[in-house]
Amino acid sequence: MTHPVAIHFRETDLEALAARKGQIAVPVDPSGKLSPGARRLDRLMRGGLKRAVAAEAFTKLKPGESLVLGWPAGLAAEAVVVLALPRRAAVAEARKAGAAVAKALGPDGALVLAESHPRAAELAFGLALRAYRFDYHTEEKKPFGAVDVMVANPEAVAAQAAPHAALAEGVFFTRDLVNEPANILTTDDFAARLAAMQELGLEVEILEEPDLEKLGMRALLGVGQGSESPSKVVVMQWNGGGDEAPFALVGKGVTFDTGGISIKPAAGMEEMTMDMGGAGVVAGVMRTLALRKAKANVVGLVGLVENMPDGRAQRPGDIVKSMKGDTIEVINTDAEGRLVLADVLWYAQDRFAPRAMINLATLTGAIIIALGHDNAGVFSNDDELSHDLLRAATAEGEGAWRMPLQPAYDSLIKSRLADIKNTGGRPAGSITAAAFLQKFVKPDVPWCHIDIAGVALPPTETTLAPKGATGWGVMTLDRLIRDRFEG
Repeated sequence: MTHPVAIHFRETDLEALAARKGQIAVPVDPSGKLSPGARRLDRLMRGGLKRAVAAEAFTKLKPGESLVLGWPAGLAAEAVVVLALPRRAAVAEARKAGAAVAKALGPDGALVLAESHPRAAELAFGLALRAYRFDYHTEEKKPFGAVDVMVANPEAVAAQAAPHAALAEGVFFTRDLVNEPANILTTDDFAARLAAMQELGLEVEILEEPDLEKLGMRALLGVGQGSESPSKVVVMQWNGGGDEAPFALVGKGVTFDTGGISIKPAAGMEEMTMDMGGAGVVAGVMRTLALRKAKANVVGLVGLVENMPDGRAQRPGDIVKSMKGDTIEVINTDAEGRLVLADVLWYAQDRFAPRAMINLATLTGAIIIALGHDNAGVFSNDDELSHDLLRAATAEGEGAWRMPLQPAYDSLIKSRLADIKNTGGRPAGSITAAAFLQKFVKPDVPWCHIDIAGVALPPTETTLAPKGATGWGVMTLDRLIRDRFEG
């Protein structure tokens, strides 16, 4: 997997500035006042830093933005990155400043002259998240060089940053999974990558098709019956919190989605490698929990299938029976993720009796129409859980917005022939998908459904990620678990 760049917190050493290669980054208050280290850097640059912060280009910067000075006189560095960062900067501003450093990071690495800045750890975290690369280009690229963050108290800042290391590993694991092409990330390969996390202390169990047949997961199995890749459910358990019931995370893991017999248009279908994004987030959270030895009991369950057209594939009009026992009329085979989740949600409750449950899925294009690529859609049966989730998302700078989920929408998914049908058509498409899932949630279980179709693989780069998978949700759910179950 892709690993975060090496970041070292070191005692401030102003004598090392002149000879440092790569780039030097320095936070400067928008007022233009220079820290002692920045003043030393300015002297080496023969007043170049002072002139830069007095220029209109710097004064117009918003907190977290940067000004790059290329090949500065008096230094061996290729560039000095001047970061507009107040001492009382918000967390998001500090992370944005770190990402600005990462965008220009090369093989010679960087020195960040943070000194006594109170947001040094957050700046380093933003740098780590943005310094990510994933591709299959045959031209070899030199790896990112190490980063030295010079601070007044390196041990204290390193302690603040320690949880971020595990979190960055989890985010990168999710990004890698979502970015992988479907001929590499088959259901077998996905399950193997999750099984390998046993070495971190997770308990991992793989349920194969005969197991799923025995459990009655005909909704999930119906989705994958047209594929050569076997359907699976992977169960990951982290038991760090004593005897209490676990918190359950459930993810949709459709490794490729053609739409099945209700086949999608060819244009854009190549992006359906990301339809396992919900399972990817669950996997990244579980990796983070294990790496940081979380003091909570969490179980992560992912349904892994591939939705392909074939002579054996499920047809529109088929009726299947779920593990719960409800019958489902399949109106559209491209509304397959909710069929997968229906069985896994029920299995999670039946086996683990969780204290609360959240599922994640790249479920509907309708949520992109509603919220674009800046917010995930949140649907819930529990105000307290949804409030805590949205608060965690806000704290981590990941956009999320609560959507309606009233009983009136249930009428749109009534079936003439079965207990329920798997789509209500175009009107309120993301809401009727959530209403379908709610049928497989027991009334006494606090639950949220998060539709991440718009945020898992946005069309452009984001502040903390290059173009491609973002890893959205790993930070939010880790924060939610910290605040709700470890506090």
